[in-house]
Amino acid sequence: MAPPRAPLALTMGEPGGIGGEITVAAWNALRAEGPAFFPIADPQRLAHLGAPTKTIEHPSEAPAVFADALPVLPIGAPVISVPGRADPRYADLVLESIRRAVAFALEGAASGVVTNPIQKSSLIDAGFEFPGHTEFLDELTKDAPTPAGLHRGCVMMIAGPLVRTVPATVHLPLKDAITALDTDMLIETGRVVASSLAVNFGVNAPRLAFAGLNPHAGEDGKLGREDRDIIAPAVHALEKAGIDAAGPLPADGMFHEEARAAFDAAICMYHDQALIPAKALNFHEAVNVTLGLPIVRTSPDHGTALAIAGKGRARADSLIAALRLAAAMADRRAANVSAA
Repeated sequence: MAPPRAPLALTMGEPGGIGGEITVAAWNALRAEGPAFFPIADPQRLAHLGAPTKTIEHPSEAPAVFADALPVLPIGAPVISVPGRADPRYADLVLESIRRAVAFALEGAASGVVTNPIQKSSLIDAGFEFPGHTEFLDELTKDAPTPAGLHRGCVMMIAGPLVRTVPATVHLPLKDAITALDTDMLIETGRVVASSLAVNFGVNAPRLAFAGLNPHAGEDGKLGREDRDIIAPAVHALEKAGIDAAGPLPADGMFHEEARAAFDAAICMYHDQALIPAKALNFHEAVNVTLGLPIVRTSPDHGTALAIAGKGRARADSLIAALRLAAAMADRRAANVSAA
């Protein structure tokens, strides 16, 4: 019998955003059946948001109290935030929450990390040198061993009940995303995605679909040469390596119900090509997953929502989905280890 799953570590996120509100709402939704989680945050702040809290000193204490109180591992300083206003003064605490969550996951005290949304502009103003969570997590885990069967990398996936999409390029202006496309990069992305589908999602024979960049996937070079010269060679290389890959496919026809049945994940060429179908089909249930890391990491697929912070309008659906998915991924990884 597998040992009980360790609780999930939930980071603080931007204090002026909706992270605290959705944390409390997620605890209320999950307190009876789990998965158990513990925020690394200011207990008093979460108590003021309406949750009975229990201060803990170690993640192992969280499951025993989770049904009755929100277990909070103190961040070490009070957080007095104004809803709707990001404050760079708390940047160090926001980053420390992430560092501690990752450390707990690496040592096995947490089964995974779920990150509340951060305000990148505030962190950058305070000297943060990474584009976002993904790159920071990659750095924090760079020396950790990779689980068996997982191709190490750092790839963003938006996962929902109806579709999984991967942007091959992420936060780049469109003109820069096009020039950044590279056959080797697409091959590497495909390898990370395929191995992660097997290790994290239990897909035994992953099927990848590559979206074309240009209209009609380039019309054999008549509407742009990138599909023929960059994407197609990557697909062929993955096929030769034994990975079920198809494409480049015209992106405008990939995401209706019948087309989605033919693949387990769609690899798209730029940010909006991946996120528009993911959010259109799974807006409240979509989860941001980082593939290829030694640890499990998920996040709600939305930002800090400063405009509605403190107004009672924030929905916790995506955070709840992120917590549930992180727990399922952790269970699959543990089952792989047991089977080995």
